[in-house]
Amino acid sequence: MARHFDNLPEQRAYRRTLRLGATPAERRLWKHLRRKRLDGWRWRRQYGIGPFIVDFYCPEARLGVEVDGAVHDDPSRAAYDAERERWLADVADVRMLRVTNREVFKRIEDVVGTIRGVLDEGRPPPGLPPLGGGES
Repeated sequence: MARHFDNLPEQRAYRRTLRLGATPAERRLWKHLRRKRLDGWRWRRQYGIGPFIVDFYCPEARLGVEVDGAVHDDPSRAAYDAERERWLADVADVRMLRVTNREVFKRIEDVVGTIRGVLDEGRPPPGLPPLGGGES
């Protein structure tokens, strides 16, 4: 059920811009999530929750998925991401799973499997084991 702070009207144009300008990794993951392809779960792209927009959101499971590129390696961005995740968990009761562009391109089946596991178990997302190397 949508809350009063979901998909705020003032974010509409920006959310549309983000959908139209999706990164290659976001487009690849979307192919696996769209049209209830992942075990019948409905997903939304670039969904607004309060002041934040998450890459992918499953309203029924209250699960968000972020696909991170190299920009998220910056320490100031990491602090922002941590604060954002705290707000989403504490205020909006949304669990977040973060995956890297590299994981989406090199291990898409593992990424989808991890998402499936989180949906099936209803527990906080465990994340993926490291790939090795520092590339995003």
